[in-house]
Amino acid sequence: MPEDRATTTGVWNARLALVCLSAVSVSLPMAWISLAKVLVLVVGLGYLVFDTVRGRRDTALSALWTPRLLVAIPLAFAASLLWTGADMPSALNTLLKHIKLVEITLLAVLVRSVAEARIAITAFVLGQGFLLLSSWLLFVGVPVPWQAGSAVKYEVFSTYLDQSLMFATSAGVFWYLRAEQLWPRWVGIVLAVLALVNTLLLLEGRSGYLVALTTIALAIMWTMPRRLRVAALLVTPVVLLLGLSLGSAKVHERVTKIFDESQNFAHTQQVAEGDSSGWRLNAWLRSVQAVQEKPLHGHGVGNWAPVVKRIQGSDADAIFGQGNHSNPHEEYLLWAVELGLGGALLLLGLFLCMARDALRFPPPVQQALLGVVAATAVACLFNSALYDDLMGDYFCVSLGLLMALGLRSSSAAFNQAPNTPVTA
Repeated sequence: MPEDRATTTGVWNARLALVCLSAVSVSLPMAWISLAKVLVLVVGLGYLVFDTVRGRRDTALSALWTPRLLVAIPLAFAASLLWTGADMPSALNTLLKHIKLVEITLLAVLVRSVAEARIAITAFVLGQGFLLLSSWLLFVGVPVPWQAGSAVKYEVFSTYLDQSLMFATSAGVFWYLRAEQLWPRWVGIVLAVLALVNTLLLLEGRSGYLVALTTIALAIMWTMPRRLRVAALLVTPVVLLLGLSLGSAKVHERVTKIFDESQNFAHTQQVAEGDSSGWRLNAWLRSVQAVQEKPLHGHGVGNWAPVVKRIQGSDADAIFGQGNHSNPHEEYLLWAVELGLGGALLLLGLFLCMARDALRFPPPVQQALLGVVAATAVACLFNSALYDDLMGDYFCVSLGLLMALGLRSSSAAFNQAPNTPVTA
């Protein structure tokens, strides 16, 4: 009996360590993210199989809508292998990128109690805090030896796009969960402010601006009386963007550049070198044309680049690069090209399911999860935010951890020892 107890304790510690590794990994270089992702997929699926064989049922998890849809989505992409026109290596590589979405559910599977969920969220915040403080040290001129060789200015391990989206989203997590007493309230407030200022004034990601405005607007909305919330949600981003554009030369320059690049593409239908807005508009236009060709079942997983390049014509490689690894920088269109219009509806349905599930959770966790869902949905309008490595891993891990915290906080049925069978 002591040996059995020791074995159970060892497994419990290893499982929690894996969850914490996943939580911290999204604040570290890509190698750590890849390692944690593979381990979560393998171990999480193993736990699901083991619980099924033993006749266990996580009644709390099965009450959510999101896990069910996260089963349907990989199956839909896998089924499209039957009609994809992409070469099989490219198709399988793209399929694996989409499959990482199941990490959201698997993290909730691996977290078995509210105590474990709180530890995992704390690990996530410590990782993001380390990344944020490293960026601020670079700003004040203090070199950090762990900065990646390819990183520039105030980026630590990745690009300004990834880092700005992470900081803008994590600011909401810092802010909302300050009420959960996971860390002192003033720490949550300070980290939220530092993250938003870093995104808006230090980094250059325009997508990060939009996510930061979304985070601020939602935070203000929740403080307003119910009758004024919709108005606050609509007015706040406009006022903030106007104020930032007038008060910050850098923000004004970046916003003006968006309009200039967009107008240039509208008039010339040409993508100038270094014109990110024109590149996106062109990629979106070609994506819409691709959807028009096969609106019902799409072109199949991994087939975005080949189809769009065919439509683009002779200058396709100059615009989209060699090979078939490009994407439209717009998640909804990516899914629509690969799976038809139903693919875009699947993605929208995923966000709606997560929002619906969040409403079952305690208010601070509910607001934090809704904030990350909204940030993800906005980021997907201007990036392949779930498909891309690092950015997509960050969103999957943060969504999974918050879902686990909300699930275990609101469900007395499963707040038991990790090895205790749960009955319906």
